[in-house]
Amino acid sequence: MDVRGKLALVTGGSDGIGREIALQLQAAGAQVIVTGRSAEKLQAMAALGFGTIAGDLSTPAGVDAVVDGVAGKPLALLVNNAGVGSEYELDDPASLASAAECIRTNLDAPVALCTRLLPTLRAQPEAAIVNVTSGLAIAPRAGGSIYCATKAGLRSYTQAIRHLLKDSNVRVIEALPPVVETNMTAARAGKKMSAHDCAAEIVHGIRTGKREVNAGMVKLLQFVHSISPALARRIMIEF
Repeated sequence: MDVRGKLALVTGGSDGIGREIALQLQAAGAQVIVTGRSAEKLQAMAALGFGTIAGDLSTPAGVDAVVDGVAGKPLALLVNNAGVGSEYELDDPASLASAAECIRTNLDAPVALCTRLLPTLRAQPEAAIVNVTSGLAIAPRAGGSIYCATKAGLRSYTQAIRHLLKDSNVRVIEALPPVVETNMTAARAGKKMSAHDCAAEIVHGIRTGKREVNAGMVKLLQFVHSISPALARRIMIEF
Protein backbone atom coordinates (compact mmCIF):
# COMPACT_ATOMS: atom_id res chain seq x y z
CA MET A 1 0.00 0.00 0.00
CA ASP A 2 1.34 3.39 -0.98
CA VAL A 3 0.54 5.50 2.08
CA ARG A 4 1.58 8.82 0.54
CA GLY A 5 -1.30 11.26 0.67
CA LYS A 6 -3.62 8.75 2.28
CA LEU A 7 -5.57 9.46 5.47
CA ALA A 8 -4.83 7.08 8.35
CA LEU A 9 -6.51 6.70 11.73
CA VAL A 10 -4.39 5.21 14.53
CA THR A 11 -6.25 4.44 17.73
CA GLY A 12 -4.18 4.77 20.87
CA GLY A 13 -1.85 6.85 18.72
CA SER A 14 -0.65 9.32 21.32
CA ASP A 15 1.62 6.89 23.19
CA GLY A 16 3.61 3.68 22.87
CA ILE A 17 3.49 1.60 19.70
CA GLY A 18 0.62 3.67 18.32
CA ARG A 19 2.57 6.90 18.59
CA GLU A 20 5.50 5.36 16.75
CA ILE A 21 3.21 3.98 14.04
CA ALA A 22 1.69 7.45 13.62
CA LEU A 23 5.10 9.13 13.42
CA GLN A 24 6.39 6.66 10.86
CA LEU A 25 3.27 6.82 8.72
CA GLN A 26 3.53 10.61 8.76
CA ALA A 27 7.20 10.40 7.76
CA ALA A 28 6.17 8.16 4.85
CA GLY A 29 3.77 10.82 3.58
CA ALA A 30 0.45 9.86 5.13
CA GLN A 31 -1.97 12.25 6.81
CA VAL A 32 -2.59 10.83 10.26
CA ILE A 33 -5.30 11.23 12.87
CA VAL A 34 -4.63 9.75 16.30
CA THR A 35 -6.98 8.94 19.15
CA GLY A 36 -6.25 8.89 22.86
CA ARG A 37 -7.50 9.55 26.36
CA SER A 38 -4.86 12.01 27.57
CA ALA A 39 -5.53 15.64 26.61
CA GLU A 40 -1.88 16.50 27.26
CA LYS A 41 -0.55 13.75 24.98
CA LEU A 42 -3.05 14.60 22.26
CA GLN A 43 -2.01 18.23 22.45
CA ALA A 44 1.62 17.18 21.96
CA MET A 45 0.64 15.15 18.89
CA ALA A 46 -1.35 18.08 17.48
CA ALA A 47 1.78 20.21 17.80
CA LEU A 48 3.54 17.71 15.53
CA GLY A 49 0.92 18.10 12.82
CA PHE A 50 -1.43 15.24 13.65
CA GLY A 51 -5.18 15.38 13.71
CA THR A 52 -6.48 14.29 17.12
CA ILE A 53 -9.65 12.76 18.54
CA ALA A 54 -10.23 12.44 22.27
CA GLY A 55 -12.12 9.33 23.27
CA ASP A 56 -12.09 6.43 25.70
CA LEU A 57 -12.65 3.34 23.55
CA SER A 58 -13.90 1.33 26.51
CA THR A 59 -17.14 3.31 26.23
CA PRO A 60 -19.77 3.62 23.47
CA ALA A 61 -19.36 7.40 23.65
CA GLY A 62 -15.65 7.04 22.93
CA VAL A 63 -16.29 4.87 19.89
CA ASP A 64 -18.93 7.37 18.71
CA ALA A 65 -16.41 10.22 19.10
CA VAL A 66 -13.89 8.44 16.89
CA VAL A 67 -16.46 7.61 14.20
CA ASP A 68 -17.81 11.16 14.26
CA GLY A 69 -14.26 12.55 14.17
CA VAL A 70 -13.54 11.00 10.78
CA ALA A 71 -17.01 11.40 9.30
CA GLY A 72 -16.87 12.82 5.79
CA LYS A 73 -13.10 12.28 5.54
CA PRO A 74 -11.48 9.97 2.94
CA LEU A 75 -10.18 7.43 5.46
CA ALA A 76 -8.02 4.81 3.74
CA LEU A 77 -6.14 3.18 6.62
CA LEU A 78 -7.58 2.09 9.97
CA VAL A 79 -5.04 0.95 12.58
CA ASN A 80 -6.77 -0.58 15.59
CA ASN A 81 -3.92 -0.28 18.08
CA ALA A 82 -5.51 1.00 21.31
CA GLY A 83 -5.34 -1.51 24.12
CA VAL A 84 -5.32 -1.82 27.89
CA GLY A 85 -4.29 -4.51 30.35
CA SER A 86 -6.48 -6.02 33.02
CA GLU A 87 -6.18 -6.59 36.76
CA TYR A 88 -8.51 -9.56 36.56
CA GLU A 89 -8.01 -12.30 39.16
CA LEU A 90 -9.78 -15.62 38.71
CA ASP A 91 -10.88 -15.82 42.35
CA ASP A 92 -11.87 -12.15 42.75
CA PRO A 93 -15.34 -11.16 41.44
CA ALA A 94 -14.49 -7.51 42.07
CA SER A 95 -11.92 -7.69 39.26
CA LEU A 96 -14.60 -8.44 36.67
CA ALA A 97 -14.99 -4.71 36.09
CA SER A 98 -11.35 -4.53 34.98
CA ALA A 99 -11.89 -7.54 32.75
CA ALA A 100 -14.92 -5.91 31.14
CA GLU A 101 -13.01 -2.70 30.42
CA CYS A 102 -10.22 -4.70 28.79
CA ILE A 103 -12.68 -6.62 26.61
CA ARG A 104 -14.49 -3.45 25.54
CA THR A 105 -11.27 -1.65 24.64
CA ASN A 106 -9.26 -4.46 23.06
CA LEU A 107 -11.99 -6.39 21.27
CA ASP A 108 -15.38 -4.65 21.18
CA ALA A 109 -13.98 -1.29 20.00
CA PRO A 110 -11.95 -2.66 17.06
CA VAL A 111 -14.95 -4.70 15.92
CA ALA A 112 -17.18 -1.63 16.13
CA LEU A 113 -14.70 0.56 14.27
CA CYS A 114 -14.14 -1.99 11.52
CA THR A 115 -17.89 -2.31 11.02
CA ARG A 116 -18.81 1.35 11.22
CA LEU A 117 -15.88 2.65 9.14
CA LEU A 118 -15.95 -0.06 6.47
CA PRO A 119 -18.23 1.91 4.09
CA THR A 120 -15.71 4.76 4.09
CA LEU A 121 -12.78 2.40 3.53
CA ARG A 122 -14.60 0.67 0.69
CA ALA A 123 -15.18 4.04 -0.98
CA GLN A 124 -11.42 4.57 -1.42
CA PRO A 125 -9.43 3.23 -4.38
CA GLU A 126 -7.11 1.40 -1.96
CA ALA A 127 -7.63 0.82 1.76
CA ALA A 128 -6.47 -1.33 4.66
CA ILE A 129 -7.41 -2.40 8.16
CA VAL A 130 -4.58 -3.18 10.56
CA ASN A 131 -5.53 -4.95 13.79
CA VAL A 132 -2.76 -5.02 16.38
CA THR A 133 -2.99 -8.24 18.34
CA SER A 134 -0.04 -9.85 20.18
CA GLY A 135 2.21 -12.87 20.35
CA LEU A 136 0.07 -13.65 23.39
CA ALA A 137 -2.79 -14.40 20.99
CA ILE A 138 -0.79 -17.48 19.99
CA ALA A 139 0.76 -18.43 23.33
CA PRO A 140 -1.24 -17.01 26.27
CA ARG A 141 0.33 -16.13 29.59
CA ALA A 142 -1.38 -17.26 32.78
CA GLY A 143 -0.89 -13.90 34.45
CA GLY A 144 -2.79 -12.05 31.73
CA SER A 145 -5.72 -14.30 30.91
CA ILE A 146 -8.22 -11.59 29.89
CA TYR A 147 -5.71 -9.56 27.89
CA CYS A 148 -4.59 -12.72 26.08
CA ALA A 149 -8.20 -13.69 25.43
CA THR A 150 -8.98 -10.32 23.85
CA LYS A 151 -5.98 -10.56 21.57
CA ALA A 152 -6.83 -14.13 20.59
CA GLY A 153 -10.38 -13.01 19.84
CA LEU A 154 -9.15 -10.10 17.72
CA ARG A 155 -6.79 -12.44 15.88
CA SER A 156 -9.65 -14.79 15.01
CA TYR A 157 -11.87 -11.88 13.97
CA THR A 158 -9.10 -10.49 11.77
CA GLN A 159 -8.61 -13.79 9.98
CA ALA A 160 -12.36 -14.09 9.40
CA ILE A 161 -12.89 -10.60 7.99
CA ARG A 162 -9.80 -11.01 5.79
CA HIS A 163 -11.67 -13.84 4.09
CA LEU A 164 -14.89 -11.82 3.92
CA LEU A 165 -13.05 -8.90 2.27
CA LYS A 166 -10.76 -10.95 0.02
CA ASP A 167 -12.45 -9.73 -3.17
CA SER A 168 -12.64 -6.10 -2.08
CA ASN A 169 -10.28 -3.13 -2.16
CA VAL A 170 -9.74 -3.41 1.62
CA ARG A 171 -6.69 -5.37 2.69
CA VAL A 172 -6.75 -6.82 6.21
CA ILE A 173 -3.48 -7.04 8.11
CA GLU A 174 -2.74 -8.49 11.53
CA ALA A 175 0.24 -7.13 13.46
CA LEU A 176 1.57 -9.34 16.25
CA PRO A 177 4.06 -7.55 18.53
CA PRO A 178 6.15 -9.33 21.14
CA VAL A 179 6.64 -7.73 24.58
CA VAL A 180 7.34 -4.09 23.76
CA GLU A 181 8.79 -1.31 25.90
CA THR A 182 5.69 0.75 26.73
CA ASN A 183 3.96 2.15 29.81
CA MET A 184 1.83 -1.01 29.95
CA THR A 185 4.91 -3.23 30.32
CA ALA A 186 6.99 -0.89 32.49
CA ALA A 187 6.74 -3.11 35.56
CA ARG A 188 7.59 -6.26 33.65
CA ALA A 189 11.18 -7.55 33.66
CA GLY A 190 12.91 -9.31 30.77
CA LYS A 191 13.67 -8.52 27.17
CA LYS A 192 11.48 -6.00 25.38
CA MET A 193 11.40 -4.74 21.83
CA SER A 194 11.49 -0.98 21.41
CA ALA A 195 8.24 0.67 20.32
CA HIS A 196 10.11 2.32 17.44
CA ASP A 197 11.42 -0.97 16.06
CA CYS A 198 8.06 -2.70 16.47
CA ALA A 199 6.27 0.12 14.66
CA ALA A 200 8.88 0.05 11.88
CA GLU A 201 8.05 -3.58 11.16
CA ILE A 202 4.32 -2.86 11.20
CA VAL A 203 4.59 0.12 8.86
CA HIS A 204 6.86 -1.86 6.53
CA GLY A 205 4.22 -4.60 6.50
CA ILE A 206 1.53 -2.08 5.58
CA ARG A 207 3.61 -0.65 2.76
CA THR A 208 4.61 -4.05 1.35
CA GLY A 209 1.18 -5.67 1.56
CA LYS A 210 1.78 -8.35 4.18
CA ARG A 211 -1.14 -10.28 5.64
CA GLU A 212 0.62 -10.79 8.98
CA VAL A 213 3.42 -8.83 10.59
CA ASN A 214 5.18 -11.04 13.12
CA ALA A 215 7.30 -8.42 14.84
CA GLY A 216 10.53 -9.25 16.64
CA MET A 217 10.58 -12.73 18.11
CA VAL A 218 6.97 -13.51 17.18
CA LYS A 219 8.08 -14.99 13.85
CA LEU A 220 10.15 -17.52 15.81
CA LEU A 221 7.25 -17.99 18.23
CA GLN A 222 4.93 -18.91 15.35
CA PHE A 223 7.38 -21.59 14.23
CA VAL A 224 7.92 -22.96 17.74
CA HIS A 225 4.18 -23.03 18.39
CA SER A 226 3.63 -25.16 15.29
CA ILE A 227 5.98 -27.75 16.81
CA SER A 228 5.30 -27.38 20.55
CA PRO A 229 2.56 -25.08 21.91
CA ALA A 230 3.80 -25.71 25.47
CA LEU A 231 7.30 -24.51 24.60
CA ALA A 232 5.88 -21.45 22.87
CA ARG A 233 3.96 -20.51 26.03
CA ARG A 234 7.11 -20.93 28.09
CA ILE A 235 9.01 -18.62 25.76
CA MET A 236 6.36 -15.92 26.11
CA ILE A 237 6.41 -16.21 29.88
CA GLU A 238 10.17 -15.80 29.98
CA PHE A 239 10.50 -13.17 27.24
